[in-house]
Amino acid sequence: MLKLENRRWEMSYFEQEREAVLNSWPTGAEVDLADAFEFHRSLPESKIAYCKLKAGLNDGTIYLQPRAGVALLSEHINLLSRLETEGEADFLPTTIDSYTRQNRYTEAARGIEESKAAGRSLLNGLPAVNYGVDNCRKIINTLNNPVQVRHGTPDARLLAEITLAAGFTDFEGGGISYNIPYAKDVPLERSLAHWQYVDRLCGAYAEQGLIINREMFGPLTGTLVPPCISHAIGIIEALLAAEQGVKSIAIGYGQGGNLYQDTAALRTLARLGREYLDRFGFQDVQLTTVFHQWMGGFPQNESRALGVIAWGAATAALAGVNKVIVKTPHEALGVPTAEANIAGLLCTRQVIRMLNEQKIAVTSYLKEEEDVIIREVNEILSRVFELGEGDLAVGVVRSFEAGVLDVPFAPSRHTQGKIMPVRDKDGAIRFLNTGNLPFSKEVKEFHRLKIEERGRLERRQAGFHMVIDDIYAISKGRLVGKPR
Repeated sequence: MLKLENRRWEMSYFEQEREAVLNSWPTGAEVDLADAFEFHRSLPESKIAYCKLKAGLNDGTIYLQPRAGVALLSEHINLLSRLETEGEADFLPTTIDSYTRQNRYTEAARGIEESKAAGRSLLNGLPAVNYGVDNCRKIINTLNNPVQVRHGTPDARLLAEITLAAGFTDFEGGGISYNIPYAKDVPLERSLAHWQYVDRLCGAYAEQGLIINREMFGPLTGTLVPPCISHAIGIIEALLAAEQGVKSIAIGYGQGGNLYQDTAALRTLARLGREYLDRFGFQDVQLTTVFHQWMGGFPQNESRALGVIAWGAATAALAGVNKVIVKTPHEALGVPTAEANIAGLLCTRQVIRMLNEQKIAVTSYLKEEEDVIIREVNEILSRVFELGEGDLAVGVVRSFEAGVLDVPFAPSRHTQGKIMPVRDKDGAIRFLNTGNLPFSKEVKEFHRLKIEERGRLERRQAGFHMVIDDIYAISKGRLVGKPR
């Protein structure tokens, strides 16, 4: 494999890598780029994610997208059709099963057969690699809206080849966000290189005037992730993708729960993302933002769960975002039904429509949150670039080794896991322990004072018990995990 560095792959090297990837599983032989390009050219703009996102940027539309995927192709198509018509989804998902995410295509094939025999899905998503280009193209031909590939795959090369050739115009993930929160022992050098491949493939489409939207997974572990962590990683993945020729990038952010912090996070994400792309010469890259409704534990009661969904919808509407990833009232119960997905979509749509003309007031509290997030992100990224000595990809690997980049509660052995988040008295996510993050004394003092204030109000020492209380708080009906 090519030595990891942040430069655009030469086409000769890319073609050499493609041959090995396409020969790794039989359905890879179905990929024909010339045919894929021709199929993409035949798609109406309504099915192209980039075009739809561009229109939304111009008129301020907030789009909705659910999560969904089942093992059997016909059932998957029927499910997405219902979400499109009954659920009024603007973008549609194809969530990929766990076997495919780990490149275990033999087990995925067995899962298809066992699902057929059982008459229901026994996989937690669609094994797109096993179905191949022609079958996956049936999804695109049936639906009227853009379809995104959602997964969680450190090595998504073959998945990208097949789904993009099939006509998918939106592909989620990155070498950090689809490794550190999802895998235990995948080296960053490997996942970053594999995602350079995915982005170079999208760049090849862009060279034909066929722009694939690339979405960076912002929630990471989905558990008390401070905004500066997800922002820094999302911006890094955006810069790495743009270097390979990607022309449409969406950076995600997972709801924290405090309205003002979430608003500050979404406002600064758009601002900082644009600033860094422009600084490095990517002014021609379209940038959008994605808001993920609450990714942590949900109440088991469906009515209470809809309350959590409605709060996420209100936050998205008041803060301003381009797309919302919608949750369901079955989050605490298992894989959601079509009816649960539709309920989440309609609930979100109702709230967003009611708040369409309203915006949150810019207060000193909001301004403080924005200023802190901007300072934290800049301090982290400045050190990442410094460690990379001019190469961002190298800087990422060295930064995770040094703890300059870190993700709370991640399973990966390749992150130090020294940072510890906790909420302040208002529910905003702060740092109980900043680990080796390259924060200034002023930033560390800001977090210390916020947490001490909560400790005084609750008459207890800030510590790990407070963190545990916060992790379970929403599932128990609160935002801040106060002792009872």
